[in-house]
Amino acid sequence: MGVCRPDAAPESAARLRSFLEAGRHGQMGWMAEREGWRGSAAALWPDARSVVMLAHSYAPDHDPLTDLKDGAKGAVSVYAQGRDYHDVVKKALKRVARWMVAETGCEVKVFVDTAPVMEKPLAQAAGIGWQGKHTNLLSRDFGNWVFLGAIFATEALAPDSPEAEHCGSCRRCLDVCPTDAFPAPFQLDARRCISYLTIEHRGPVDPALRPGLGNRIYGCDDCLAVCPWNKFAVTASDMRYHGPHRAPDLADLARLDDTGFRARFSGSPIKRIGRDRMIRNVCYAIGNSGLAALKPVVQDLCEDADAAVADAARWAVERL
Repeated sequence: MGVCRPDAAPESAARLRSFLEAGRHGQMGWMAEREGWRGSAAALWPDARSVVMLAHSYAPDHDPLTDLKDGAKGAVSVYAQGRDYHDVVKKALKRVARWMVAETGCEVKVFVDTAPVMEKPLAQAAGIGWQGKHTNLLSRDFGNWVFLGAIFATEALAPDSPEAEHCGSCRRCLDVCPTDAFPAPFQLDARRCISYLTIEHRGPVDPALRPGLGNRIYGCDDCLAVCPWNKFAVTASDMRYHGPHRAPDLADLARLDDTGFRARFSGSPIKRIGRDRMIRNVCYAIGNSGLAALKPVVQDLCEDADAAVADAARWAVERL
């Protein structure tokens, strides 16, 4: 954990503006709609005098890149293989926040990813780590497998020293990206990012990008997994993060209707994207698998009621 003032990352607003003007947020219109708050923590809650940033490890007990080798299975981002982190992290933050209120009498607000807070610049300002060339937060002490949470407080707490960048000449995270989503070091174009394409993007994915998805059906960990600083990562102690959704069978997923999808992914962050977007992703993965035995599975989806699923299924049939 670390502490910073709400105005400790003044460059965030200009960087966000540049990102939005370039259209790199894709369909994530909420980033532009709440730009004023997102660009300034002080504007989000003017009464706040301190921001306590906390990092919670979800480091895997395996190399996520190994899940890319089995074409019959779907690769799911490590953060989504177990329970929804929003619930787990927020409960932990609320416990800390209640203690802060009891100790100081201050007012607090707790945020975990769902509010317009620029967690990563604030975490760097609070000395937890720095934003690497892949734009994610990393640390020499625990690598980059962390969830971030913020506690805004009306109490003026002593701020920590900001962390400096320690990436050096390394560019492993940039070179490993299957879809070239990094226009330059420390810059991300979400429109080419597999995490964005499989989770946030609605409708068909650009055919030119589909082969790069491989068997990734929910998110992508490549740039995180290759970071050398992960040699210091400590495997997540909260077993709720090590869940049942690591490498599901693509054929089983392809047969899910809406009810089956909701039942299977209850309590998981995967549930948020809905059945149609998941099955679209599954079709892309099957099309990339090279496994002719899976062709009948996607043939059954070529006339799916969802246009993007039907399009993805026809693409997969042609690929196979």
